[in-house]
Amino acid sequence: MNIGELVLNASVVYGHNATDQRAYAVAAALEVIALKAGQSGAIKTQLDVEFGRLSSYADQIQEALKVK
Repeated sequence: MNIGELVLNASVVYGHNATDQRAYAVAAALEVIALKAGQSGAIKTQLDVEFGRLSSYADQIQEALKVK
C-alpha cells in the first residue's frame, strides 16, 4: 500500500474498526519516517528521535481525518 491508501484506511471511509484504523495510521506514520530518513541520510540518533515521535505522528494523522 502507498501512503495515501494507508491514510484512507486510517479513516472511517472503509469502515475499519478503531484498532485497524490505528494500525493504518501507525503504518502511514512509519512511511513518513522512512521517507524522511531516506532524504536526510539519517543517522541512528535521528531515527531514535523519529521513532519517539511515531505515536504523535499517528495521532496527528487520525486527528486530521476527523470530520469537522
